[in-house]
Amino acid sequence: MPASLANIVRECNRLLRPDEFTDWEGAHNGLQVENSGAVTRLAAAVDASLATVKLAVAARADLLIVHHGLFWTPTVPWTGKRRELLEILVKTNLAVYSSHLPLDAHPRLGNNAQLCAALGFKNLKPFFFEKGRFIGWKTRRSISREELSHRLTKILGARPLLLPGGPERCEHIGVVTGGAGEELKIAAKEGVDTFITGEGPHWTHALAEHLGLNVFYGGHYATETFGVKALASALSKKFRLPWSFLHHPSGL
Repeated sequence: MPASLANIVRECNRLLRPDEFTDWEGAHNGLQVENSGAVTRLAAAVDASLATVKLAVAARADLLIVHHGLFWTPTVPWTGKRRELLEILVKTNLAVYSSHLPLDAHPRLGNNAQLCAALGFKNLKPFFFEKGRFIGWKTRRSISREELSHRLTKILGARPLLLPGGPERCEHIGVVTGGAGEELKIAAKEGVDTFITGEGPHWTHALAEHLGLNVFYGGHYATETFGVKALASALSKKFRLPWSFLHHPSGL
């Protein structure tokens, strides 16, 4: 039986509280594209793009839930690939809901909370103050760098890149998925000796050594598959709808 798009969006907003967040320009948290109002199947993807929209259509979804929405790049003109994207969204009646920082920060469904849970981290404390609030989590956990790398490899599907600037045995670990590598100073200032994130630029290698910080780069995409999966699963249970994850990795 179809569910109401309005009710699903209302539930997403209740859970994620996007109005309480200041985000980067282009994030546009919330419903980005509406459909005719009914949803029979959900799909989840890290990024909204022509490729994932086509995958959603192939999966017969009416609502695509994403972490990175449609408006990070200039939205005009609607020509070429962007016109094709618009045409597919309208013709196939596909709605798009996007959640960036609200989904990163959620204490249960968020990318950071889900990755911490997968790693077996407990007694989490708010971490990494950005855009007026904490968006990550930190914990005290004694574990060798090698063992932590092994666990991340198993969870993420590929061995993370390690910048071994800190102690061989990790004691204070912080997690912020995605592209937080440029902000190593924030992580170090908040008292961690090991920082797990997605990606960062070349110069962070020297900075990690200077700060005495271990940094694990697990991949921007790979570290941010967790939140959309958790959100789609929760919505699936509440509204009794099937859902699928659309795997379209960037390799970054």
